[in-house]
Formats: sequence, structure tokens, C-alpha cells
Amino acid sequence: MYSFQSFLLIHCTPAIPSGCIVANSLHPKTHISPLFISSCQNSRNIKSALAIRAAGKNVDHDDAISTTTNSTTVPLMESSDGLGIVDFLQGKNYFITGATGFVGKVFVEKMLRAVPNVGKIFLLIKAKDKEAATKRLHDQIMDTELFKSLEQVHGTSYKTFMESKLVPVVGNVNEPDLGMDADMASEIASEVDIIVNSAANTTFDDRYDATLSTNTMGPYRLLGFAKKCKKLSLFLHFSTAYVHGKREGIILERPLCEGQSVAEAEESIPVLDIEAEIKLALNLKRSFSGTEIACNWKMKELGMERARAYGWQNTYSFTKAMGEMLVNSTRGDIPVVIIRPSIIESTFREPFPGWIEGSRMLDPIIIGHAKGHLTGFVGDPETVMDVVPVDMVVNASMAAMAKQGLAGKPGLTVYHVTSSVANPVDFHTILKSSSDHFNCFPVKDLKGPNTTGTSDIKLFRSADIFSSYIWGESTVGQNELKGAAASSDPKLRRRQETECRKIKLYIHLAKLYEPFMLYRG
Repeated sequence: MYSFQSFLLIHCTPAIPSGCIVANSLHPKTHISPLFISSCQNSRNIKSALAIRAAGKNVDHDDAISTTTNSTTVPLMESSDGLGIVDFLQGKNYFITGATGFVGKVFVEKMLRAVPNVGKIFLLIKAKDKEAATKRLHDQIMDTELFKSLEQVHGTSYKTFMESKLVPVVGNVNEPDLGMDADMASEIASEVDIIVNSAANTTFDDRYDATLSTNTMGPYRLLGFAKKCKKLSLFLHFSTAYVHGKREGIILERPLCEGQSVAEAEESIPVLDIEAEIKLALNLKRSFSGTEIACNWKMKELGMERARAYGWQNTYSFTKAMGEMLVNSTRGDIPVVIIRPSIIESTFREPFPGWIEGSRMLDPIIIGHAKGHLTGFVGDPETVMDVVPVDMVVNASMAAMAKQGLAGKPGLTVYHVTSSVANPVDFHTILKSSSDHFNCFPVKDLKGPNTTGTSDIKLFRSADIFSSYIWGESTVGQNELKGAAASSDPKLRRRQETECRKIKLYIHLAKLYEPFMLYRG
């Protein structure tokens, strides 16, 4: 039974309708019947459960799969009698996009650690040639901290093992035919069993044309290639739980249909036409006569405007939703699994606790608060922040692959990987926990540790109110109120300019995050 970290449900309670999640604790917990559930434990040894909803049958106690270990890293897994996850995954060849990204990297590590008998793993890597792709494979995957536990297991044969499994493929989901060499594309098409798409542009308000190309057309191009794969058994697509846009209440695990809009009930909103959206972005790009910087801003504004017009919070969730629509409408007979995680943060346990890469959604707020730069933000203290560890997202995706792959039936199945029902944590708790932590372990920057301590952060009911507050609290804002002239001291002026940039960044984040920080389901 020693296998994946995820637990299959040990006991079943009265269930909500099969194939749905409840947004932000509208239903009591006794109405939840999750298929996958993982135990969580915080620094004070308080245990709770984070449910990962998956449509399907109820599960008996004997089907449970668990991992219990006090080791720093989680050991290699043995096969289990549950869903047969390892048995299904081993021996197969995979084609993975986005493997150098946050989720993709954890997925690859887990596959190599838990399923050492896996076949080839072809990794689509953006690079100018094979040499550059191989260098990225080493620098951004093999030589990173995340893979140290694998290196410990294999010792001196680590490099040989990794190179025998991982095949770097020069390409890009933004290009026709994925930008692959014809011979390599033919090899993959003849050998691959499962395709995993984790390539995405996750910036909330990036250029509309660029985000459309990656998040909307990327899955479409990849699915076009999937249809050429002779023995393909499954297509797995990582999406986001926020493709539901501004909807509230119970969100069903149902595929999105092309033309579907969150705001479709409003008479002024036309039917969502993906082709028209792509043309709109391309026409703006072609006709814009200003500077590249001005074009960037115009493209970003266009994406946010179009997203909000159709009922989505931002360009990212809007383009991911359109990507799902195209996958659904063009999949044909290919079995498709769509994974919709909520806010993905650091690893809970595998391969070790706390690993994260880059700056995720909540990180700028927490770090800014810890450094003493941010004393307030927009948010409702009772808003449930739907956060899920990245290793649980990966575990759920692999379990879903096995469940749907073993069924071997054409169709599309959606799985929500979220925490807001079974293990809700509100914004106040996150901020209080971070304050307690950083008061014990102050953050260090170039000036040294923050010795003043971390006070409770003030929360405001709108981004506009927060904006007024943060300007008023700043040295720059106070000088403006006093009518003081700009300093003639170069050092002081640079300090004020730095402060001004930080304030503008926090105001920008507040406007982006406002829909999530005030969301009550």
C-alpha cells in the first residue's frame, strides 16, 4: 500500500452531485464526497484534510493509498492495489510541454521518482537548437534542488539515469507544428502513449496576443499533433479552477463549450467567438503605430478589457477558458483529462516540504509584509483563499490519468483540485500565520533583517481605498500633501523613486487580486 501521497477516500458521507465542487464552503462538510484526499499538517502539528475532488465511484477503505514517512524526502514508491496508478504509468512514453515550469517540473520529478520503470519522457523545450535545449534540460531540471532526492537515490548513475529517460525536444507551443523537427515529430508520434500539456502563460495581465497564443491556441496546436500519434491513450491538460470566471456557488466539473460566456445572460454581451478574439488581437498588433512599450500596454489593456467584458477576472483565466473550449470542440475520439487546480503554492511533502520556484500569487504580499514594506492590502479577512500544494496537484493528476486511462474510453473528464471545502483557510489565517513566522524568523534583505517586527496587516474593502492608504502612508505621498519639492539629493531622490515603484506595484497587484481577495463564493 506504500504509494502516492494522496489518500483515496476512507469513508464516504452523503455526497453532493457527482462531478462538482462547492465554491468556498457554501455547503457543510458532511455533504462532501471527495475521491482523493491528502492529510495536511502545519508547524503546530494540527492535522487537517485537503480534499481533491474527482468525479467517479465511491471508494472502499481497502482502496486507500497513503504515504506516511518522517524522512526529509519521500522515498521511491511501490506499486499499490488501489487504482493501479504505478502499474498504469510505468512502461509508457510521455510527451510533456511546460516541463521547465513550476507544475511541469514537479510532474517530471514525481514521475521519475515514483515510476522508475517509465519509458521515454519527451520534453518540449523552447530553444534555438538541440544543444541549447539540452543545456536548459540540465540547468533548469536535472541540476536543480527539486531533483536532489533523485540524485541521492541514484548516486553516481544519476546523470546516466536521467539522460536515459529525458529527451529534450526543440519546439514551442506557439509555433505551427509545435516548431519541431520533422524527424523528431515523427519519432514522438510513433512512440508516445500520453501527452501532458502544462505549458502556460500564468501572468494575469500579460499581452493579449501572447497569452492567446500560449493558453488558447497552444492546447489546440498540441491536440492537432496528438491526432497524429498512433498509440496515444490519453491527453492531459492542466487548466485552472478559475476558468469559471466570476461565477459563484456550486461549480460543476463540466467541460466548457465553445461560445460559452460567464456574462452571457447580459443582453449587451455577444456570443464569445474565439476566432474573432484572435483576429482582434492580431489586428491591433498590425495597426498599432506607437512604440513597442506603448503596444505592450495597449495589448495588456485589451486582454483585461475583453476578459472582464465576458465575465472573467483577468486575461489569464479568460484565455485558459478559451483553451478548454477548443480542446473540447476539437478532441475527436481522444480521451482527454482536464485538471483544474486553484492557487498552486509550494510542495507540502514531496519530494520535500516547502519547495517553490519563482514568485507565486500570494508571495509578493507575504514577503512585502514580512519586510515591513507593505502594511495594508485589499481583502476580506473571511475570504477563503483556495490554496493547494503543487505536489498534491501532481498526485491528483497522475491518479486521474490512471483512472481515465484504464477506462480506455473516448471522452473528456474534468477534475477540480481545490481546498476551499474540505480544508478552508481564510485570508486572516494566512496573514496571521505569516506574521507569527516572520516575527520568529525575520526576513533579511540588503539592509539586514527586519528588526521592527511584523505587525498585523490592515485590510481594505477595495483597491481604490487601499491605493489612497498606501500613498498616504508613504514618504512620497506625505511630501506631496505638504507640497514639498522633489529632493535635490541624488541618493534621497533614488530612494523616493524606488519607494514610488514599490507603491505602484502593490497598487497594481491590489487591482489584479481584488476579485480573489473579496470573493465570498
